[in-house]
Amino acid sequence: MYDISVFTDLLNTLDLTLSDTQIQQFMTYYEILIERNKVMNLTAITEYEEVIHKHFIDSLSITKVYESKENIKVIDLGTGAGFPGIPLKIAFPNWNITLLDSLNKRVNFLNDVINQLKLTNITAIHGRAEDYGKDSHYRENYDLCVSRAVAKLSTLSEYCLPYVKVNGYFIPYKAGNIDSEVKESKKAIHILGGTLEKVEQFQLPNTDMERSLIVIKKTNHTPNQYPRSSGKPSREPIC
Repeated sequence: MYDISVFTDLLNTLDLTLSDTQIQQFMTYYEILIERNKVMNLTAITEYEEVIHKHFIDSLSITKVYESKENIKVIDLGTGAGFPGIPLKIAFPNWNITLLDSLNKRVNFLNDVINQLKLTNITAIHGRAEDYGKDSHYRENYDLCVSRAVAKLSTLSEYCLPYVKVNGYFIPYKAGNIDSEVKESKKAIHILGGTLEKVEQFQLPNTDMERSLIVIKKTNHTPNQYPRSSGKPSREPIC
């Protein structure tokens, strides 16, 4: 059995209270993650308390800057093993969540998790952010876009802001000292229709992990030429 109090104590630091069912969903998610990680590369973090701190609590830390709302549409770009999208879905079951990843075997894993946890109103899709960002079914269709993907903020903004409705938010999770990265991305954020509202910097409890949540509000429509195709956002970032 796992020491659930480790998790619940950390949830208290975020002013979050989850039901027994939700707590059990997180524990089952952990078990599936560790079991499948034996045969495919999902995460380098596997020890129980580390997963709690660096995946589950990290994912939920968005509550520091974003107030939970009912029935919002959320997209998690480059979700990987489901972070932060699946923890957000468990904690906020009324959120309608799309998980997007470019690797099909990870999408298959995500669908297994969704089925085993009996989650509803959550979809895992396989594809590239550049392609779906041009699709009218996805473009400017979300109240919130989140991403823990490793990319420069200017690049990540080009991938993510096209999905966000005007007056919605893009909130990337960044690590380490990101002051210069934020400064360098301001032109791209503006061109893509965003406005930088705040940067929340903190240390994850009981870890040495520095985290920054960057709150970007969508204030104008993204011009039609963005996102550019074929990896251009990463090769030639807007600057």
